[in-house]
Amino acid sequence: MNEEQEKQKIRDLVDTWIRASAEGDVDLVLTLMAEDVVFLLPGQPPMRGRDAFAAASRSAIGRMRFEGRPEIQETHIAGDYAICWNYLSVTVTPLPDGPPKCRAGNILSVFRKEPDGRWVLFRDANMLTAQ
Repeated sequence: MNEEQEKQKIRDLVDTWIRASAEGDVDLVLTLMAEDVVFLLPGQPPMRGRDAFAAASRSAIGRMRFEGRPEIQETHIAGDYAICWNYLSVTVTPLPDGPPKCRAGNILSVFRKEPDGRWVLFRDANMLTAQ
């Protein structure tokens, strides 16, 4: 596969993540990340591992609606790793009719290619701030 095809796989992964998050499909989102994933969030300790992400996500199911709009700025591939800079806008609305909260900002993600050829999120530095 050529580099442009690999970059398209990563764009598809990001699109699938956003769609599955909006649908509350935590199980699908979990398949898009490495078991040893690490999320870096402003003002919080690192969130380590797929299980930590699953617990945080499942606690929000039925309590919030998520809408996201990614704008991938760059993707660079180096062997079995890829770096992706993304500008993300997110609106989270508490259910049933709470006021929406908007956050936006840059995200720097590292993806790892698995032995089966799939890319998964490996590290994620999220710099979203309230808008």
